[in-house]
Amino acid sequence: MAELRLEDLSASNIVAANTLSLKPGQEQFIAPVTYSAEASVVNPETAWQRVARIDERVVGFIHGNFDPENVHEEFRACIWRINVDAEVQGKGVGRFLATALAEEAKRRGFDRITVLWEPGSEGPEAFFHRIGFVDVGETQYGDVIGALEL
Repeated sequence: MAELRLEDLSASNIVAANTLSLKPGQEQFIAPVTYSAEASVVNPETAWQRVARIDERVVGFIHGNFDPENVHEEFRACIWRINVDAEVQGKGVGRFLATALAEEAKRRGFDRITVLWEPGSEGPEAFFHRIGFVDVGETQYGDVIGALEL
């Protein structure tokens, strides 16, 4: 596979990021219930949004959050959303994006990142476990809280 490149989310790539394809059954796992409930309190100034490109094609998107003062520990340094185009899933794009966010978190002084997911066989749990996240709790809505120590 060609080399992956990280790029800030911008007006020139947002449409491609919003139209990444999914494998059948993945639609229900785009945003866990907890994120939907908390979205109204996320500070846009703490957002970290990037796309992954192979050549000129956007193949992945990550939305991270860095908010050391957030009252919810799981939202202080977290993956808010990660999408990888169906055609390149399983080829390292998700790992590339999660690693980039982890490196940014370390640079900012965090010692772990978190992610939430809705349990289910077609969901992202196996992916997050493969790249080192471990289950550390559950939200009030039943979403799994995973953490990766940096």
